Amino acid sequence: MPRVALVTGGTRGIGAAIAKALKTAGYKVAANYAGNDQAAQKFKAETGIPTYKWDVSSFAACAAGVKQIEADLGPIEVLVNNAGITRDAQLHRMTPEQWTAVINTNLGSLFNVTRQVIEGMRARKFGRIINISSINGQKGQFGQCNYSAAKAGEIGFTKALAQEGAHSGITVNAICPGYINTEMVQAVPKDVLEKSILPTIPIGRLGEPEEIARCVVFLASDDAGLLTGSTLTANGGQYIT
Repeated sequence: MPRVALVTGGTRGIGAAIAKALKTAGYKVAANYAGNDQAAQKFKAETGIPTYKWDVSSFAACAAGVKQIEADLGPIEVLVNNAGITRDAQLHRMTPEQWTAVINTNLGSLFNVTRQVIEGMRARKFGRIINISSINGQKGQFGQCNYSAAKAGEIGFTKALAQEGAHSGITVNAICPGYINTEMVQAVPKDVLEKSILPTIPIGRLGEPEEIARCVVFLASDDAGLLTGSTLTANGGQYIT
């Protein structure tokens, strides 16, 4: 039986690439999304991957969403916590709403979604949890105290849960992408990209969403059973840990 994988924020950008790669690798994939119905419908039509709309910052919504996926597809054995937002501002100008929205969506969602599947994984003695963090959770970023704090928190969550899950056959790892060629990065002015960003990346180019997806497929596989509590840095040498 194919294993069931859930990718949050799975209909656009890195999440869409991950969902597609997992399907190609033989998984039954469910893709969560928050609000862009048009993009989700296009993704579903192109890939055949079922989509499920709910807000990952809500524990109750996550409980209902996971329950529906497991009723439709079966128990979730692979979870990719990818959903995230930005609300950038320097801290002295940041509003409580900007802070809370990013912390609740980017970090709170790890608890909200993972809590729904962890007991089943423990009972079955198998699970793969992969958290998509960020280079900015490792090095910090001007104007992103909220985002950097959330992404750093994801790494701490990963390390702690890896210790809890190890005896139950559950691995928990994080991936920290650098600048990836997604819609968000493509929106950066060309001169800023070429003069301020690319020169800081030793390999001289942006990463591609499919490169992050291949990392996820490996970490989800049986071959990655030795890896847990690890942070995979995928940024072209921009920040070396």
